[in-house]
Amino acid sequence: MITKKSLFFVEDDLSFGAVLKSYLEICNFSITWLDDGKHAFSTFKEGTYDLCLLDVMLPHVDGFSIGREIRSVDPNIPIIYLTAKSLKEDIITGYRLGADDYIIKPFDADVLIYKIAVALKRSDGAKSADNQLFQIGKYSFDPQLREIKLDGVKQLLSPKESALLKLLCEHKNELLSREVALKRIWGDDGYFTTRSMDVFITKLRKYLKDDPSVEIRNIHGSGFIMTYIDYL
Repeated sequence: MITKKSLFFVEDDLSFGAVLKSYLEICNFSITWLDDGKHAFSTFKEGTYDLCLLDVMLPHVDGFSIGREIRSVDPNIPIIYLTAKSLKEDIITGYRLGADDYIIKPFDADVLIYKIAVALKRSDGAKSADNQLFQIGKYSFDPQLREIKLDGVKQLLSPKESALLKLLCEHKNELLSREVALKRIWGDDGYFTTRSMDVFITKLRKYLKDDPSVEIRNIHGSGFIMTYIDYL
C-alpha cells in the first residue's frame, strides 16, 4: 500500500481553498488546510508533512513569515508559494527564503500537481542521501538520527546543527562558502543569520573537540573547511 503524501496548505480564500483541497485529495494527497496565518506555524509543528503550499497574503501572519518559521524547524521540507503577488521583488523574496517554487495565481491545477511531484521527488532524494553515515575522524555521524557518537557516547544535534555538519562532511577538505550554507539551511544570508551560523560552528567544534584531528577552519570572508583523519 502506497502511503499518501501529506501537504500543509494555508490559503485564506475559502472558495479557492476548498476547490484546490478537493482536487489535491482526488490526486491522492492528504491535506491539512488552514485559512488564516495566525496559527499556521503552531499547527505545522504538531504534524508531519511532506510539502507546504503557502499563500503569501494572509490574515495576521503572511506566508513569507510562516515559511521562515517552518524553515527554522525543518530546513529541508519543500515549500511552494501560491500567490497573486507577481512583482519581481516578491518573487526574489520567496526564493531567498528557500522556496522550491513560486506560482503566480491564476494557475493551472495540473501544472501545480507536476510541480509538487518534482519537489517531492527532489525531497525524497535528499532524504535518501540523509541515510548516509559519515565517519568524522573517530566520530560517527548519522544525519537522519541527528546524532554524533564517540566511544558509545551520543550527542544529539538540532536540525540546523545536523544540516550544517552534513554540508561540512559533503565538502570535506573543500571550502563550504557562507553563502551556500546560509541559503541552504537558513534561506537567508543576511547579517543576523550569518552571526547565527558562527554560533552553530562554535557548537560543532565543541561537540567534536575530543578528536584533535577534527578541525573546522574559518576562511576569512569566504566560509569554512573541515578536515580530519580517516581512521577507516
